[in-house]
Amino acid sequence: MRTIRALAGAAALAVAASALAGCTQHDRVVDGSRATVAVSGALTSLNANSSYGRASTLNADVAYLTGSAFAYPDAEYGLVEDDSFGSAEITDEDPLTVRYTIADGVTWSDGVPVTPADLLLAWAANSGALDSDDVDASAYVDAGTGRLGELPDDVVYFDGARGRGLELATQTPQLGDDGRSLFVHYDEFTPGWPTALAPGLPAHIVASRALDLPLGADDADAASAPDAKAARAAQDALVAAIEEGDTAALSDIADVWNSGFDLVGSSPDPELLVANGPYLVSAVSDGSVTLTANPRYRGSRAPAIESLVLETVEDPAELVRRFEDGRVDVAAPAPDAELARSLAAVDGVAVVAGSEATFEHIDLQFADSKSGLFGDARIREAFLRVVPRQQIVEELVQPVQADAAPLDSFVLRPGAPAYAEVIAENGSSEYGSTDVDAAEALLAEAGVVSPEVCILYDPADPRRVAEFELIRTSAERAGFRVTDCSRPNWTEMLGVSGAYDAALFAWDTTRLGPSAVAAVFRSDSAVANLNRFSDPEADELVDRVLGTGDADEQTDALRELDALLWGAAYGLPLFAHPTLTAVSDRVEGVTRSPLARGVLWNAWEWEPGAPAASPAG
Repeated sequence: MRTIRALAGAAALAVAASALAGCTQHDRVVDGSRATVAVSGALTSLNANSSYGRASTLNADVAYLTGSAFAYPDAEYGLVEDDSFGSAEITDEDPLTVRYTIADGVTWSDGVPVTPADLLLAWAANSGALDSDDVDASAYVDAGTGRLGELPDDVVYFDGARGRGLELATQTPQLGDDGRSLFVHYDEFTPGWPTALAPGLPAHIVASRALDLPLGADDADAASAPDAKAARAAQDALVAAIEEGDTAALSDIADVWNSGFDLVGSSPDPELLVANGPYLVSAVSDGSVTLTANPRYRGSRAPAIESLVLETVEDPAELVRRFEDGRVDVAAPAPDAELARSLAAVDGVAVVAGSEATFEHIDLQFADSKSGLFGDARIREAFLRVVPRQQIVEELVQPVQADAAPLDSFVLRPGAPAYAEVIAENGSSEYGSTDVDAAEALLAEAGVVSPEVCILYDPADPRRVAEFELIRTSAERAGFRVTDCSRPNWTEMLGVSGAYDAALFAWDTTRLGPSAVAAVFRSDSAVANLNRFSDPEADELVDRVLGTGDADEQTDALRELDALLWGAAYGLPLFAHPTLTAVSDRVEGVTRSPLARGVLWNAWEWEPGAPAASPAG
């Protein structure tokens, strides 16, 4: 495995050998070892890329631990290339063409080889390139469950994850002559190409169910391995449907991909649990998911702990009790000072505070705001001069994370490789503390007296309510009248003309990958430009970020973009969201990534904290 240090998901920089290279599951697994992790939410689908699947974080966590990819994020905003699974290599730059090659011997847990058919299915599902025109999928969503139902036979619609790069690959990929490669052509450069494509659902099972192609005899045991020839025939049929544009077959394949791996009923079909990662799902019950080491996994993420039990624990008091009783080993609960003290008081439990990539911020509406005043940069700057960032952090964040500080960048997070370098010269120091005199002078220059600023936020979030009150009290010193635009359906109001002047909410732009800066800051973005920000120079800088895989070039463009946003009085980043991680001494090697997978990002590296049985042979 190789570690790539990069910005915004770019794939180029330092390479380091992994200590786990060459290990197999049989080298590391400790017979009978088990760790219980307290989680939130429920496992609702084994397809974490559909709209229904994306609605639950636990779905993505399970998919991460049971799947494999050409690269995955580490805990320091870099990428780790997994050569034991395969390789991704640029073969042409005009247009960008990437050869994704699966390593020899990689199989699903049922023994069927992972092939380019699996990659081709992932492309079809997440690119949207084969979808019928003008499909309104919302008309087929069950209002009670949120699940997408079957679409008409003459309609092809894959409910995949857009925005991660494959939507730029509109040409059908070609299979390589070696039987292990797929060539993907992108319409334009995307720095996220190393992670854009990975096998999600097993093609042989999707095709078998969609096209009525049995994988074994009718009387075969449900848990038995598929017939090798039948599995290959199913993969070939799926490839043919995609290459030939067979609408009827693709419609059926899309239906299975969209909802065929959702969990309905009490016990999932064993066929749906097939995996190609270090773990596989071995049991699902109400509030609990058991992952067991995949006996067919031979990759470099070989686990030491045989079973991971993910148990839903929402109540903080119950979480403390389970730690006290030895029924939970690892947890990453919502940060709370009292909870942190209670967990730290449990013998053998270590509690660590940190921060994650999600960050709190206040955005100002450049146009179509409620008051119409923030079209004037002087009024925007005046307001931002009296937003008490330091006080907000001291009163609302430091009780949980003692070393927390205001976030000083719109585009980078603490711990990212160039964060300290960028904030040293981006203009954030001008907002290190409030400046009432400067705010009053700017308002006088603008000829405005007692301007109103109505702030949109979530009234059910105590921290946001407290942020609003601190901002209102501080801004009043300069003559601002801060009013309350909070609404229970606040997310539906984001970007609505005339609804508010400023919004308090959080982004986790790392989930969007390298395209995040375009989604938020490009003038023509319909994805997440919610405040009508428009600047041709910013657009050019965004294009520079997305147009290169060179980390130094990206850093330079991000530095300039950050300075431009501060200079434009875009809004203010407030703080990176704090985190709390509790780990018992029964488990070793637990660390937390600031990115989406959090405490589970390296679960295969965990080890039993006390001598247990000898490693299995």
